[in-house]
Amino acid sequence: TYIAEAIIENVASSLSLEVDTIRKINIHTYESLVLFYKDSAGEPHEYTLSSMWDKVGVSSNYDERVSFVREFNESSIWRKRGISRLPIIYPVSMFATPGRVSVLSDGTIVVEVGGIELGQGLWTKVKQMTSYALGMLQCDGTEDLLEKIRVVQSDTLSMVQGNFTGGSTTSEGSCAAIRLCCETLVKRLKPLMERSGGPMSWNKLISQAYAQSVNLSASDLYTPEDVPIRYLNYGTAVSEVEVDLVTGQTTVLQTDILYDCGKSLNPAVDLGQIEGSFVQGLGFFMLEEYITDSEGLVLTDSTWTYKIPTVDTIPRKFNVEILNGGSHEKRVLSSKASGEPPLLLAASVHCATRQAVKEARKQLCMWKGQDASSGSMFQLPVPATMPVVKELCGLDIIESYLELKLRKNSNL
Repeated sequence: TYIAEAIIENVASSLSLEVDTIRKINIHTYESLVLFYKDSAGEPHEYTLSSMWDKVGVSSNYDERVSFVREFNESSIWRKRGISRLPIIYPVSMFATPGRVSVLSDGTIVVEVGGIELGQGLWTKVKQMTSYALGMLQCDGTEDLLEKIRVVQSDTLSMVQGNFTGGSTTSEGSCAAIRLCCETLVKRLKPLMERSGGPMSWNKLISQAYAQSVNLSASDLYTPEDVPIRYLNYGTAVSEVEVDLVTGQTTVLQTDILYDCGKSLNPAVDLGQIEGSFVQGLGFFMLEEYITDSEGLVLTDSTWTYKIPTVDTIPRKFNVEILNGGSHEKRVLSSKASGEPPLLLAASVHCATRQAVKEARKQLCMWKGQDASSGSMFQLPVPATMPVVKELCGLDIIESYLELKLRKNSNL
């Protein structure tokens, strides 16, 4: 992503065009998407990136803010701003995932999945899926099933085909496995309800099932054989930054994100995943510099020297919206991944920083009496730390300003 965006930034500089114009020209059509991604492109109605690009432009007031940034840069000497709009396409892959659902005699439910809960909301989504799938029985009390469900950590014996936890699709794969288990239990319990001839509570149904020796433990393995194993995720972001030319410090003023989660399994969880992933990306693109000495020993070995994102890193204004309406029949309840893909949206901060640095270099060239366009071609490395930004803005920026003032005074 960094390489691709760096190329686009340089193309825009070479042609003296707005970089946003180059990005818009190069956004995929569905036809070009199929050429690049083939089996993972999905159906035409699933391709939402082009419309998201326009939508985030409206919701973030992008055009108005571009004009404001331009006016700010013209009037501000020691601070420059940049704003950037960025699209992403991120492919993920589904994989085989096991699950087990067991109903105890008191009506409580124990769930096991192959994935590990590591803060990504896996167990929350699994509990919801269990409640949803068993709720198909439509007996009295199923609306309170969520409180009866307990997810326990599995191991390599209880889940012998437990796969790795990663790739952003463990949650949906685990939910798909649990749904298969619950469908099996529903088939076993349905005859009991039909024989009762009337409404029955959940606890009474389970008591009868135990009395009649119905197997109330079901395990299954979800295998994505009948659906595309790979699919694409889409997102767009607009970020605005302000750079202090004296110190090189970059402040993220505002970020607006629009991300396609399909029909989110849990919007609250997915919003947290999108925000967290983006901030992790901020660390990658702007802060986390890994330095070793000539012998390969790590010099940045603690938070005194290795700078991870903190509360100061988070955009001062952070708007995140989920495009929660797409119909993706071949996905798990039409949902899509939200873990890793949004990290790439943090490249919008890096690109906005480049725009601010470009304005600083243009100003410095003018002070030195050089062609302003000579400072537009440069590479902003990753991470774009304070020293890097300061050097690109000009280590001699104060001296150049004072020399300009002296020349003007001598001409009076």
